Amino acid sequence: MKYRVIQWATGAMGKTCLRAVIDHPAMELVGLYVYGPDKAGRDAGDIARRAPTGVVATSDVDAIVALQADVVIHAGRLAPPYGSHDADILKLLASGKNVISINGYSCPRHWGGERLAALEAACAKGRSTLMAAGLNPGFAGEQIAVVASGVCSELDYIEVVESVDCRAIRSPDYVFRILGFGEDPSQVDPNDPSWGPAASLNGMYAEVLAAMAEHLGLKLDRIDTDHVIRPATEDLQVSAGLIARGAISHVNWRWRGIVAGAPKLSMSIHWYMEPAHLSQSDPPLWQIHVAGRPGVKLTLDLEKRPQDTTATSAEQLGVAGVVINTIPLVCAAPPGVATRPLATPFHAMVP
Repeated sequence: MKYRVIQWATGAMGKTCLRAVIDHPAMELVGLYVYGPDKAGRDAGDIARRAPTGVVATSDVDAIVALQADVVIHAGRLAPPYGSHDADILKLLASGKNVISINGYSCPRHWGGERLAALEAACAKGRSTLMAAGLNPGFAGEQIAVVASGVCSELDYIEVVESVDCRAIRSPDYVFRILGFGEDPSQVDPNDPSWGPAASLNGMYAEVLAAMAEHLGLKLDRIDTDHVIRPATEDLQVSAGLIARGAISHVNWRWRGIVAGAPKLSMSIHWYMEPAHLSQSDPPLWQIHVAGRPGVKLTLDLEKRPQDTTATSAEQLGVAGVVINTIPLVCAAPPGVATRPLATPFHAMVP
């Protein structure tokens, strides 16, 4: 049996997922949705730098919805506010397709209300499942940190710290509009939920903490933010363009999950264009601290095969790997909005 897969969007992460689907013997690519008119009408293999697949990219949502597929890998652009992709995802779910999102939907139950009801209704109509998969959101907090707490008889708190060097990101729109780099820090309150980047990310990472709390049996009082922005120490020429001295070059996104009046879960993400404001110049991708009896400290990084000289990063490969390994689970899951299991290991799927 092959899984019939639709790839939604082909940014850096989406394109890596697309390649993983094309290359995998247990996957059959049956559709490709793209945003840009420069990609519509092209063969998926051309976009992925692979041999022709016979699957032609389209920017017609209805054409994608009409396809028969087991699962859609939704790698849509980050865009404020969080939840801006709901309309498309509702259509996909209602049409009978399972959906894996790499940008959120870790725990929509956190919100309740009309939004959750709409997602559940679409799943019920299509007999489909919505599940998140990725590195963070996805792997670091909801899986690795929670599993590490399994040695604790008492839990004080969990902190996940992620550090991502953003200098190689080439899209000016993504870097300067979506992520907020290059803005005047005197004109920005990073904890204002209406600021574009915060509007995109706050909801996404609130769900990460909610999923962690759900796995741990904790009841969240609320989720607080404590975001910090840092200025460039000099003019920075990065792949996406120029960041002037004094403009935002580093954002430390910080979310705190409050339980019984005290911080219990913490997510701290450093997105930086220079290492000047870091405590160490070359930090690992993740540092996880589970404080308790006993405590656990983990340092995790990803690496590529030595012979892999492509521009694709280990992080991009990791997202694709997590997605591929989640496909059998989402396809076998009962209909509804699902929190991903604690373990989604590599599985030697055969067609």
